[in-house]
Amino acid sequence: MYRTLPYTGLFAVTVLLQVFLFDNLSVSIYLNPLVYIAFLALLPLDTKPVALLGAGLLLGVVMDYAMGAAGINTIATQLIAFLRPALVNLLYGQENAKEGGIPSANRMGQRTFIRYLLLLTLIHHTAFFLLEALSWSRLPLTVLRIAASTLLTAAFLWLIARIFNSKLPSRL
Repeated sequence: MYRTLPYTGLFAVTVLLQVFLFDNLSVSIYLNPLVYIAFLALLPLDTKPVALLGAGLLLGVVMDYAMGAAGINTIATQLIAFLRPALVNLLYGQENAKEGGIPSANRMGQRTFIRYLLLLTLIHHTAFFLLEALSWSRLPLTVLRIAASTLLTAAFLWLIARIFNSKLPSRL
């Protein structure tokens, strides 16, 4: 119960940031930061897979409604919600993941945390942009868009994680 309020706030903040700030930035067609996935990335390591899938579904549906998309966000967020436990076990170790806690550079190590954010973002963006393109004819441009947006989004996720982790007590 002590985790509900901070994560409800994180959900609201990431959705509002995405809808009102990042969706309105038009730097380039190749740079499209999708920072709302910070909510799934920062859920505790010991979160049950069913809860992850439920959170991913809720986040995807809310973002689809807010962005006017036809299920692209839901599919991409469900994919990372499904693959997150395996990714955490692969990068951080199953025994360490069972201890729980919030994913952070302090808990996981700087390199492991950055790899975690990059891989999670890469998986999400690959699904998202391939579904958005729905064509193999512009594959090189889609790959460029995936790579550029992944790097930008991962940088923003790292910043959001630093802010979120600094505001929480260490027992979470």
